[in-house]
Amino acid sequence: MFIDIATIYLKAGNGGDGAVSFHREKYVPAGGPDGGDGGRGGSVWFEGDSSMNSLAPFRFTQHFRAENGERGSAKNCTGKSGEDLVIKVPCGTVVKDAESGGILADVFADGEKIKILEGGKGGRGNARFATAVRKAPGFSETGEKTTERKIRLELKTIADVGLVGFPNVGKSTILSVVSSARPKIASYHFTTLHPNLGVVKFSDDAFLMADIPGLIEGAAEGMGLGHSFLRHVERVRLIAHVVDISGMEGRDPVEDYFTIRSELERYSKALSKLPEIVILNKADITSDTDSAVKRFTEAIGKEAYLVSAATKAGINEVVSKIYELLKTLPKPERLKFEKFEYSSPDKNAFSVYKDDDAFVVTGGYIEELSRRVVLSDHESFRWFQRALRDKGVIKALKEAGIKDGDTVRIMDIEFEYFD
Repeated sequence: MFIDIATIYLKAGNGGDGAVSFHREKYVPAGGPDGGDGGRGGSVWFEGDSSMNSLAPFRFTQHFRAENGERGSAKNCTGKSGEDLVIKVPCGTVVKDAESGGILADVFADGEKIKILEGGKGGRGNARFATAVRKAPGFSETGEKTTERKIRLELKTIADVGLVGFPNVGKSTILSVVSSARPKIASYHFTTLHPNLGVVKFSDDAFLMADIPGLIEGAAEGMGLGHSFLRHVERVRLIAHVVDISGMEGRDPVEDYFTIRSELERYSKALSKLPEIVILNKADITSDTDSAVKRFTEAIGKEAYLVSAATKAGINEVVSKIYELLKTLPKPERLKFEKFEYSSPDKNAFSVYKDDDAFVVTGGYIEELSRRVVLSDHESFRWFQRALRDKGVIKALKEAGIKDGDTVRIMDIEFEYFD
């Protein structure tokens, strides 16, 4: 099944907690704290895989989590870091934040690995909090917790040539003739329901051709299948515009041409400026070929190549022309974009406000500080209060009107204030 859009949920691993431990050994009095740090959480990566051509693997598996870091242990042993999670996707997959639409990555090349989410830092063990004054700290730091992110994957096919045109003009037949691709072919509209790729071999070389389905009038606004598949034309180097010169569908070939050109321009100005070769198909069933071709080329003001995919007449000449044009064109490039970054709280900032029943302190500094507090440990809580005073949080609470006996809420910590 071909799927070119998928929504998944990613979470990097949490950092492991630091350990609280004291050195215990015979004949070694006052061994001191030796709690090790927690391990770092695993990160999430995407890797391009040229053997994949669809996002179908993400249809049923949507939640991905990297491994958490392990807790530190005695003897200053650092916990094991969580294993990174590597998710393979087709080359050409654009990774976006689903909430904002910001682009996180363009996984362009085979084997290319891009980090999407960073694992959480491990918490420090109690050995890290020992000082000349505080020689036996009975507390450690918890590991950094990560946030689950909603991600949108969009596959944009990477090909050298994109076959575009109205349904049933013979794009799939042309692809089957010039390559080993075997797309479904039938005499009704929308036979092709997803882009087909084929490798075209020519002169000891080869290039990649894609059949882009579903373009009709209104495709840029989502009519037919166009809106779903116009994105697959964006990466091609050359547009091969296929027109049914026979008019057997009851449409005017000239109008067909300009209609598709209009849809490409409305979808993307850059797309409409790509180099183009025009292929007039179904020459074998055209009653007056010469006059039909003359009328068409005069109307569009450019050269066109007459072929019959059914009889293969003119196919070699068109392939040769496409190959010569491709030699003059730059290779496909990855998207140019400003990378979206998930915002992280300022670890020095805090704010104070009065809620209905408490004075609330929030901010990046508070979130970071709360990781280091163990309420059950008197020394840890005293250190916490001293840190609040040194940072100016107590002063800010006084300015907000706090009085003795009022409740202070910091994260999930609540305590009564006394000056």
